[in-house]
Amino acid sequence: MSTPAGAPTSTSAPTSIDTPVTIRSDALVATIAPLGAELQSLKTTAGEGLLWDGDPAFWTGRAPILFPIVGAVAGDTYRLGDRTYTLPKHGFARRKTFALVEHEAGRAVFRLEADDATRAVYPFDFRLDVGFALDGAQLTMTADLGNRGKAPMPACFGWHPAFRWPLPFGKARGDHKIRFAAPEPADLLALDTGGLIVDAPRATPVTGRDLALADDLFTADALIWDDLASRRLVYGAPGAPVLDIGFPDMVQLGVWTKPGAPYLCIEPWHGHADRVGFTGELGDKPGAVTLAPDESRRFTMTVALTPPPEDFR
Repeated sequence: MSTPAGAPTSTSAPTSIDTPVTIRSDALVATIAPLGAELQSLKTTAGEGLLWDGDPAFWTGRAPILFPIVGAVAGDTYRLGDRTYTLPKHGFARRKTFALVEHEAGRAVFRLEADDATRAVYPFDFRLDVGFALDGAQLTMTADLGNRGKAPMPACFGWHPAFRWPLPFGKARGDHKIRFAAPEPADLLALDTGGLIVDAPRATPVTGRDLALADDLFTADALIWDDLASRRLVYGAPGAPVLDIGFPDMVQLGVWTKPGAPYLCIEPWHGHADRVGFTGELGDKPGAVTLAPDESRRFTMTVALTPPPEDFR
């Protein structure tokens, strides 16, 4: 039975819904679709949109959930023991409809559980609860992944929100930058045309803690940090409100856009695309986690709208 997502109601049993859910605080309004538990909009109460709107002229995604893989696997296949399974880039969660578990004024939780279709491509009994909570000017997103089966369960997970570039505060696109919490001197990973990681690293475009954003950074696909010192960054332009983004549970980061497109994806990951020539199992991938039976793992991302730091110039 399908239930309309109108007035907030609290529920503990998973409920099928077919319309987006809205949550609010005194500063922000967020809307989440049951398909993929994907954030559809994040606006100030004054109506200023912070999240990309999915314009199909550029990219229809907005904030897909990446599970149980992140990025591409060679030939769209991966190995578990002596068996091979097929999975598309970024996995299946973004194409599955989640049930609504909880909906209150400022909070919503969505659930995806293993079924026959997922077991055919990922033979594990998982439960994935994705939560969204607003508190003032901060959105907290959590993903609680649990292994409900009897065998160890390898998995990757990633957040993939696209923010407006430029943000809606009157600053030019070319004035925007990312400031990391710590210096980021390490080289980046580089991708081939099929989305697999090549051996030759990419020199970092970060100067100290600052990444000046420009379209030509993305002509060779995403920027990928595998040796990341920071678990927090600021995105925006000097002299205007910024997004303070935290990802305390994540170990890798992708930043991506299509050159010329008016969005910027800031993607904390636990796992990334295969390297060219990789022959290991899913659990051998850098960043992959393996959960024992009855074990769970949380992956968190926070987005706060704040004034710019005093030294953000």
